[in-house]
Amino acid sequence: MIQPAFLMAAAAPTGAGGFLVQIMPLVLIFIIFWFLLIRPQQKRMKEHQQMVMAVKKGDRVVTGGGLLGKVSKVTDDEVEIELAQGVKVKAVKSTLQTVIDPKAKAAND
Repeated sequence: MIQPAFLMAAAAPTGAGGFLVQIMPLVLIFIIFWFLLIRPQQKRMKEHQQMVMAVKKGDRVVTGGGLLGKVSKVTDDEVEIELAQGVKVKAVKSTLQTVIDPKAKAAND
């Protein structure tokens, strides 16, 4: 009866080697999350910030709310967007979703 318990205790990893074996799966999971989730998101955020900083008068933009218009005025933090003839709204630059390529053709044309 004592002998099986003694053998189980002797087979259990101890010391620094046991700790490394236990922590290794957590490190592996973090590395996978880094390359599959965190890194691509940081890249998209950087691209969005560059796009927002490059907005200039005359660009066609889409806001986060889905409004489509032409930029008529740009300040440090805001843009003025002309939605229709004589209809202008101010939007915070960071809420811009995308800048539409002027060379792109509409899908129904």
